[in-house]
Amino acid sequence: MNKKEYLGRIREIEEHNRRYYEESRPRITDEEYDRLLAEVREVETAHPEWVSPDSPTRRIGGRPSGGFKTAAHRAAMLSIDNTY
Repeated sequence: MNKKEYLGRIREIEEHNRRYYEESRPRITDEEYDRLLAEVREVETAHPEWVSPDSPTRRIGGRPSGGFKTAAHRAAMLSIDNTY
């Protein structure tokens, strides 16, 4: 993958983040999303000089959609990264 394709993949993931987190209307499965993100991670490992500060590998998700209530949990709700 060249740098232009890498930057395009980042934009693609950001669009999926927006649709998933802000609109609650994903277009791809979680597995497909995880594959895209893994591809970006591989490129960033091979080309650390390309890593963008706003890369989706540098942050989690996006703005949550409205309508959710805050809930307290007895134990921390920790991420399992992905299941694939």
